Amino acid sequence: MSFFSFGQSAEIDVVLNDADTRKKAEHKTEDGKKDKYFLFYDGETVGGKVNVTLKNPGKRLEHQGIKIEFVGQIELYYDRGNHHEFVSLVKDLARPGEITQSQTFDFEFTHVEKPYESYTGQNVKLRYFLRATVIRRLNDISKETDIVVHTLSTYPELNSSIKMEVGIEDCLHIEFEYNKSKYHLKDVIVGKIYFLLVRIKIKHMEIDIIKRETTGTGPSVYHENDTIAKYEIMDGAPVRGESIPIRLFLAGYDLTPTMRDINKKFSVRYYLNLVLIDEEERRYFKQQEITLWRKGDVVRKSMSHQAAIASQRFEGSAASESALEQAAKEESG
Repeated sequence: MSFFSFGQSAEIDVVLNDADTRKKAEHKTEDGKKDKYFLFYDGETVGGKVNVTLKNPGKRLEHQGIKIEFVGQIELYYDRGNHHEFVSLVKDLARPGEITQSQTFDFEFTHVEKPYESYTGQNVKLRYFLRATVIRRLNDISKETDIVVHTLSTYPELNSSIKMEVGIEDCLHIEFEYNKSKYHLKDVIVGKIYFLLVRIKIKHMEIDIIKRETTGTGPSVYHENDTIAKYEIMDGAPVRGESIPIRLFLAGYDLTPTMRDINKKFSVRYYLNLVLIDEEERRYFKQQEITLWRKGDVVRKSMSHQAAIASQRFEGSAASESALEQAAKEESG
């Protein structure tokens, strides 16, 4: 390669050891599309090979060393110049010297800590990647390979139901109840809404799942609300004494676990938003935070069976409570 050439004289490729068998997960990119990446969990070893292929065999490639890094970083879109690294590991693969033919280097990062879930949002991106670099005097040759990390949780010990009231004095009084406050990403939200007083003409009622992303600190805090799901509960006017059941399956929506104060850079929270619209297009709503968590890939009961178990607690029988408790024990087991 001539002194003035901008072309690269070698190509780098990173191949994971278990690429043939490792599971892949879909993950959203910055442009909103979804790609598949190799899936890892906290504590798993990341190992493989770095292939350095010379474009002109027989022509030597001088270098100041060859290395591979494992990086976990957070990038805030309004501060793109700064990447906040929370994991940074380096392995030297070769000392300074020269390469006269294509070479392969083995690497292994043992039991790597990956504390947070991969995330691409409106204003922030948390990513993990391997970066292999041939260090050169003028221009380094490097290649980045992204992976996706999922964080798993266990069944929450405390998972109380949500009971709330919404009222406008002498006009409207409703109570709503959801079967629990913490849901895994494939769960079913089961609930009931009771109309105790109805003196306004309600024409429409829905539940929204709202994702709220918060980035930054102090004066530079940004909030982004995104309506992930809209679930129509009722189309038409309710009457006093009426109760309406709710059954909302989460598996079909693009959800992540709840993330609270990740590396003091961002949070992602989820809310159930109950919305009532009257005939004059006035909106009445009540919002309640829920916690979402990711469950490991254990043998799952069918979604309809989960919904049936969850809805039993609203039937008022003593047996239904014990059935729900038993289901919880089975899930945690």
